Amino acid sequence: MRAAPTILHLDMDAFYASVEQASKPSLRGKPVIVGGLGPRGVVATASYEARRFGVHSAMPMGQARRLCPNGAYLIPRFHLYRQVSDVVMAMLRELSPLVEPLSLDEAFVDLEAGGVAFDSRSARETGERLRADIRAATGLSGSVGLAGSKMLAKVASEEAKPAGLLLIEPGTERELLAPMSVRTLPGVGPATGEHLRRAGITTVGELAEAGEDELVRMVGRSAGAGLYRMALGLDDRPVVAERDAKSVSVEDTFDVDLHDRVRIRGEVQRLADRCVQRLRGSGHSGRTIVLKVRRYDFSTLTRSETLRGPTDDPAVVREAAARLLEGVDTTGGVRLLGVGVSGLADYTQEDLFAQSLAAEPDGTDGTAGNGGTSGTSGTGGADKADKADGAGGEAVAAGAAGTAAEGPRGAAEPPGEPEPAPERRWTAGSDVRHAVYGPGWVQGSGVGRVTVRFEQPGSEPGRVRTFRVDDPELEPSDPLPLVGEQS
Repeated sequence: MRAAPTILHLDMDAFYASVEQASKPSLRGKPVIVGGLGPRGVVATASYEARRFGVHSAMPMGQARRLCPNGAYLIPRFHLYRQVSDVVMAMLRELSPLVEPLSLDEAFVDLEAGGVAFDSRSARETGERLRADIRAATGLSGSVGLAGSKMLAKVASEEAKPAGLLLIEPGTERELLAPMSVRTLPGVGPATGEHLRRAGITTVGELAEAGEDELVRMVGRSAGAGLYRMALGLDDRPVVAERDAKSVSVEDTFDVDLHDRVRIRGEVQRLADRCVQRLRGSGHSGRTIVLKVRRYDFSTLTRSETLRGPTDDPAVVREAAARLLEGVDTTGGVRLLGVGVSGLADYTQEDLFAQSLAAEPDGTDGTAGNGGTSGTSGTGGADKADKADGAGGEAVAAGAAGTAAEGPRGAAEPPGEPEPAPERRWTAGSDVRHAVYGPGWVQGSGVGRVTVRFEQPGSEPGRVRTFRVDDPELEPSDPLPLVGEQS
């Protein structure tokens, strides 16, 4: 614990939803829910307007729609969120070399280490200036907590929401914490909270009064001792500038259980490629490939394989993931798949065996080796299946099928009518640009039509127009900056 409140915790308010409201003027002041839009999607962030209806993060999207049927439901645009996060994190690093990001929208800052605050007055001035600078640079609001420890700074920022600042003076911690729910403390989730409630403990003050020995008896030595210290407001953890990543992973939940083994293999290959993109983006390589499969009955299986050295080669990761899939029974159906890489390193040891496989010409005997070449052959087919899942990919799949199609006697079918162009897909919330009307975003689509609202950050709410989904003048677009000159 410090004698001055020089640890700052910044938490951007309803970050994803606030970015969407800032970029879409017609949604300001209205309930906005960001997350997976499929039947099995979950809420990533809900605006404060949506929270009044009971919608919250991690809620099933179907339940959110029942609670708030008139809300705007949008897909996440992580590329834009990362851009905004980079701006905010750069501002934090101007305050101190000790910045500990917890997520895209949340971080601790050691103000004393940066020489910008040494007492309550200078800490408050720094916090207020930061909030104003963030508003000017992004158009968004953030809540700031200031205290002598990380735990209390985070508690303070939560109490300051939305768009506020709370400073906890050293020496007032116990008085502030006493009436708060035990769920306020880090690590006290629903199960622990319910366990304490059954014992008659619902507030932090009651937790402190119970004493360390009683808490150890109730929840175990490590957890009990930690709970008691937190109840007293004691936390000596330093702000750590760099957190070493332990793993990189991606996963997808499917609207309908997958039963087709070829489709499942294709999804695993696609996830492996996405995982490698994220791995390279973080500047790492890894030795252990992990496959996650959640089956139709919600049972979850994980399989892993450790390579001879770290790699960031997509072919190597795809092959390993394919081998792991071979050992998993997917007969009843699969609702979730994931691929991850752990054992991270900041260098790459080339896999000579994989290189030799990649160098072999097409048509290599697939019986050689312990399934390695077969896995490589399967990868090629999976790549085509992967492309068929993306925008415009149906044309690739259809073309490939048409080339290989044969009649009943093995002769190639005569050329017929050309395959119709696949219907373009427009997802709610995605950015578009029209050759005549300029930038806008998709409000919805269906029955061959797409509805677009033409507006941009800083403009007045725009008009809505409807087009054919194949309108040649309508194209996907990159997000526009939230603040500054628009193009």
